[in-house]
Amino acid sequence: MLSAFGRAFRTPDLRRKLLFTLGIITIFRLGAFIPSPGVSYQNVQQCLQGGQTQGSLYQLVNLFSGGALLQVSIFALGIMPYITASIIVQLLRVVIPRFQQLYEEGASGQGKLTQYTRYLTIALGLLNATTLVSLARSGQLLPNCQLPIIPDSSIITTILIIITLTAGTGLIMWMGELVTEKGVGNGMSLLIFTSIAATFPTSLGAIWTSKGPGTFFTVLAIGLVTVALVVFVEQSQRRIPVQYAKRMVGRRTVGGTSTYIPIKVNMAGVVPVIFASSMLYLPGLIAQFNQPKAGEQMAPWVEWINNNLTKGDHPIYMALYFAMIVFFTYFYVAITFNPEEVSDNMKKYGGFIPGIRAGKPTADYLQYVLSRITLPGAIYLGFVALIPLIALVLIGANQNFPFGGTSILIMVGVGLETVKQIDAQLQQRHYEGLLR
Repeated sequence: MLSAFGRAFRTPDLRRKLLFTLGIITIFRLGAFIPSPGVSYQNVQQCLQGGQTQGSLYQLVNLFSGGALLQVSIFALGIMPYITASIIVQLLRVVIPRFQQLYEEGASGQGKLTQYTRYLTIALGLLNATTLVSLARSGQLLPNCQLPIIPDSSIITTILIIITLTAGTGLIMWMGELVTEKGVGNGMSLLIFTSIAATFPTSLGAIWTSKGPGTFFTVLAIGLVTVALVVFVEQSQRRIPVQYAKRMVGRRTVGGTSTYIPIKVNMAGVVPVIFASSMLYLPGLIAQFNQPKAGEQMAPWVEWINNNLTKGDHPIYMALYFAMIVFFTYFYVAITFNPEEVSDNMKKYGGFIPGIRAGKPTADYLQYVLSRITLPGAIYLGFVALIPLIALVLIGANQNFPFGGTSILIMVGVGLETVKQIDAQLQQRHYEGLLR
């Protein structure tokens, strides 16, 4: 393995890509610690050191920003607006026929979709920045902290912070695209990977300090087992054999080959977990904006939400979280994998599944296999996402449990994909790749 890394850095082109990627990651991490103008850095640090973030509603966004959200830095919004915009544009392909036409046009059409995604990212960044500033000014971003995060509440300071946060989102998006074009690829995913990995030392250190070495090594053991299981499932796939009939193209005979359609057990990736987490954050966010004033009685529905849907260790929260992950897994797979489109493409190029007639029978068969293999994938996603909530109950790791479902799924998926890309580029110049 070390010799493989040595070969990678001895290859000039690949070394340049790796160093460029590391440089962008360094800039990205530095931006997470630069406070926005008008934000009291000392007050924010006192609140964070005092452990005032437990029970916060913004753990997912804070995770994707590498802890920058709760520090209200220039990169506080992280990559989350781009993720949301990408998912929205992908879902709009089902609703708006024009988007589907652009997707089918190839590189030029997908370039336009990418441009729409950029515009939507800036719009969402502006909306999220406004929400974040309003929460910080009202003291609801860190509800247990009495120190003012933004001492100057003038309109000029507020607009300056909103513009800075939105510009930070645009800069992150640009850096991710630079890594995709000039680095090792997978730019946006690598930035998310970096943000999540950056929180691991702090989380593990907090567990060692608060719970002792016994719990610390228990968490490490759980993490290693979880990573091994996630790697196993992420690499698992059902291979449907496909044969192509021989046909004449000019004077040449083409076809007659055998291949397969790989259908992964987890085709939806981490998107259902993000969907479910976002949906479960909404009731708590609405309840937070409807807290009673001094002397008033809390509304029954607000009290029920505060008791049942804002604490990860509550059985109702866990049940809803699991059910929503299963639902969104089927929903997202149905959108991203179209059996009829795959069947038409196979029929166009003379391909068929042995024992299955071309056309509608092939589409029905693919739908049958897809529906059966999505169930274990959905259950797997649900259990992996519940790991930090179960740890909260069993070992009391609280919010500091680092091997959460979302973080492990993203890190393993991005890590495997990046290693494969480096391996492919290395094999273009050497007979041996990064992995043997």
